[in-house]
Amino acid sequence: MIGNGANCDCESNGRRLDSWKPAAYFLFLALFGLSAHACSQQVLLPSSTLIAETALPDAPSPKVSSPQQVPEPSSPASIHGSVMDGNGAACEGVRVVLDQASSPTSSRAVTTDSSGRFGFPDVPAGEFKLTLSANGFAAKAMSGTLHSGESYETPSIVLRVTAVSEVRVTATQQEIAEEQVRQEEKQRVFGVIPNFYVTYVPNAPPLTTRQKFGMAWKSSTDPVTFLIVGAFAGVEQATNDFSGYGQGAEGYAKRFAAGYADTFIGAMIGGAILPSMLKQDPRYFYKGTGTTRSRVLYALAMSVICKGDDGHWQPNYSGILGGLAAGGISNLYYPASNRNGLTLTFENALIGTAGGAVQNLFQEFFVRKLTPKVPDYGLSKQ
Repeated sequence: MIGNGANCDCESNGRRLDSWKPAAYFLFLALFGLSAHACSQQVLLPSSTLIAETALPDAPSPKVSSPQQVPEPSSPASIHGSVMDGNGAACEGVRVVLDQASSPTSSRAVTTDSSGRFGFPDVPAGEFKLTLSANGFAAKAMSGTLHSGESYETPSIVLRVTAVSEVRVTATQQEIAEEQVRQEEKQRVFGVIPNFYVTYVPNAPPLTTRQKFGMAWKSSTDPVTFLIVGAFAGVEQATNDFSGYGQGAEGYAKRFAAGYADTFIGAMIGGAILPSMLKQDPRYFYKGTGTTRSRVLYALAMSVICKGDDGHWQPNYSGILGGLAAGGISNLYYPASNRNGLTLTFENALIGTAGGAVQNLFQEFFVRKLTPKVPDYGLSKQ
């Protein structure tokens, strides 16, 4: 029994020991079977499906497009500057040329004003170049960049003087005198009455013989001279001076002819023939400076003295002898009743000299103020 009992225990114990095996087996199958099943599924997938899964790239992420940026419109700008010389004085009339890289075929040009300033309005933004040029100065260029809406002020631009070749042209005394005579023949009191025989140039060169005759001829044939002679003839007719001429048109014509003969002969003898022979200047040399007394004495003295062609003062033989010669000749055409021979001739010469002195006083103090367009010759500063 003991034996039987022992065997039974061992058998039962053996059965208890073996009872865990099914559970362990099923647990092993459960774990191993799932892995195997998974491996079998991977192995058994079609090759095309596997390749497709491995070859497909990741789906691209959608791109978010940003809104398109529109460039802001460019505002016009401007360029300004000033130009001066090496001494700091403003340069007027300088030509300034503007070129831009954005428009190489188009250029703009301006000139500087009296203060040396220049300006270019409405200039597109971008790189630019300025080129400056003027006579007597070396050309100069500068460049820069202009921004939109900018008012660009260039640095002060200085132009350098180029080498200048000085050429001196000296006019002859005759050419200078010719030019001065042309100016004198434009001198008219109130812009009408001839005032040719006065010079406002203190050291005027002497006149040539041709110039002396030309001035005498122009003075005596001026239309205003005829009008003045005609007016005096009318007064003589009204007062019945030189009654031997009579009245009416014939009397007026004789008075006019005698008056014009006096004027013409006096101008030719006293203003051309004798001055050429004696080398004297028939003009009145305006003084214009000094005290009133000195100017009065000068004007009175100029009726009997004159300047010679050599520039020295001397007795006015031309004027005095010219008056006597004209008075003597007038005895040939004045009425016999008005001829007193030599006495009348000297009387007329003295009257002419006194009249010349009065005329010189007017020249010295009044006539210049009444004569427009007289060259200054620096007298206003004296």
